[in-house]
Amino acid sequence: MGDRTSTANTDLTARARIRDAALEHFAAHGVERTTIRGVATAAGVSHGLVQHHFGSKENLRRACDEYAAETIRRTKDEAGAGGMADPGFLADALRTAMPVRRYIARALIDGSPSVATLFDDEVAHIESYLADPRQTVARPRTSDLHAYAVAIAAMNFGFLALHEQLSRTLGEDTLTPEGSPRFFRAVLDVLAEPLFTPEFTEQSRATLDRLGNP
Repeated sequence: MGDRTSTANTDLTARARIRDAALEHFAAHGVERTTIRGVATAAGVSHGLVQHHFGSKENLRRACDEYAAETIRRTKDEAGAGGMADPGFLADALRTAMPVRRYIARALIDGSPSVATLFDDEVAHIESYLADPRQTVARPRTSDLHAYAVAIAAMNFGFLALHEQLSRTLGEDTLTPEGSPRFFRAVLDVLAEPLFTPEFTEQSRATLDRLGNP
């Protein structure tokens, strides 16, 4: 029994190591230029072990997609539950999420079909989170929660798609734990304070309502 348990734990560790190496390779080289052999070398395992766990590069990419979606979902849930008040949580979240963010950024650049699934998952999670009465976030003032969630997801993914430009203009890589705090502090400042007066907001809503219902 003990030997079987030990083997299972080793397999799980190897699988995670392979997945993490694949995240980095896909982010750095894209799907087309990533190879099973290259991932195996980076993970310190045999080519055959990668095939044993994942079977093919497509299955490996799919596992990375699932891990990326789950990591983003879990991080947002923990942040919403009060994790943002804990500096330790924030540091851990940055370290965990950065490889995932790089992976998604490359998928956006490459036009990977997986982006559609990741984006849809993000929209669904945001919409579900905002609609959950147990959450402590401020309820958005919107008559179209789905469109509101789409807008937030678009901003989140837009930051990733533009990370090279953001990094260039800020002079630091916004997809690293060291370079991201300055940018996200600015994002927080933008979101924390209204950009428009209440009068302008109401006028704009009324105009958009008329355009949407001629």
